[in-house]
Amino acid sequence: MSFNSFGRILRYTSWGESHGLSIGCVIDGVPPLIAISKEEIQQDIERRRSALSRHTSQRKERDRVEILSGVFEGKTTGTPIALEIINEDARSKDYANIAKVYRPGHADYVTERKYGIRDWRGGGRASARETVMRVAAGAIARKILGEKVVIRAALSQIGKIKVDEKRWSWEDCHVDNLFCPDKETLTLWQKNLDEARRKGVSLGGRIKAQACGIPVGWGAPLYGKLDADLAAAMMGINAVKAIEIGAGFGVVERDGLENADEMLEGSGGEKKYSSEPQFVTNNAGGIIGGISTGQDISFSLAVKPTSSIRKSLRTIDVDGKASTVETLGRHDPCVAIRAVPIVEAMLALVLADHKLLHRAQCG
Repeated sequence: MSFNSFGRILRYTSWGESHGLSIGCVIDGVPPLIAISKEEIQQDIERRRSALSRHTSQRKERDRVEILSGVFEGKTTGTPIALEIINEDARSKDYANIAKVYRPGHADYVTERKYGIRDWRGGGRASARETVMRVAAGAIARKILGEKVVIRAALSQIGKIKVDEKRWSWEDCHVDNLFCPDKETLTLWQKNLDEARRKGVSLGGRIKAQACGIPVGWGAPLYGKLDADLAAAMMGINAVKAIEIGAGFGVVERDGLENADEMLEGSGGEKKYSSEPQFVTNNAGGIIGGISTGQDISFSLAVKPTSSIRKSLRTIDVDGKASTVETLGRHDPCVAIRAVPIVEAMLALVLADHKLLHRAQCG
């Protein structure tokens, strides 16, 4: 049984390892006649790429994507789209010291116990290197969604330093590749990241994301809930440990009156409704009963500190004996930074799949 695929109608399957010859994916179920170019996909990939600043991994991969199938004369053909990126800067020797020991916080131990073998070169299949293909596929998903749907994400916290919501600006999210929505907080983050790198440790982060322009009706009750699929996709991103949709854990401290998203009479509705309601609040995060409400879909994620740190940690070796390990190589001081475009890509893939599902059932 393989668990390298997700999606129902829009089906994504990835392959490859961190230090293999290449990585790639196949996206099946893409409707025909959608205009897409290699340059459009590359544009999204550039936002995730390493070594763009001193605050990310210095592994220098160009990440040049190639379209192998499914696109002809600039348009999708309705057949599977295959994408590939060659690994150019893998340094497997940096990981020789962990071939016989397990790194705390990594999937080394559980992978070897499950399969009886593991690729210790950079984590192999468990490496976040695979996520570059999700970003590539997400670029295609955005084309399926169309220009009316706007997907965006930003960092709202690194370590103990949070963004002041009063100064939040989506337009500032691309400064210095830290995806920070507040220029004042950006300076503090840079200082903290530099200090963490000097100490050989790492920091966690929180990502805030939203999708605007989603119509009412995407998702289905019980086992096709939009929020359930969204949560599963986000928890499938490396290092993500929690997700809050809408008000999230804040609903615990509210009563039913405070948490209700009251509706007011609206105007300009479509189909059989004379008017679409105006919601007073959006505590549900744009999804109720597993179905989109027409409001912005909003959520946030908690990303743990990068597990690869230059500090000696207690562990065991492959024979179960006590040992210590220090992770060498080139690693992000805060993996949440490069996770921002990955979150956007996964959100796009989930929404595109649900758009096609809704069209299949409801026309």
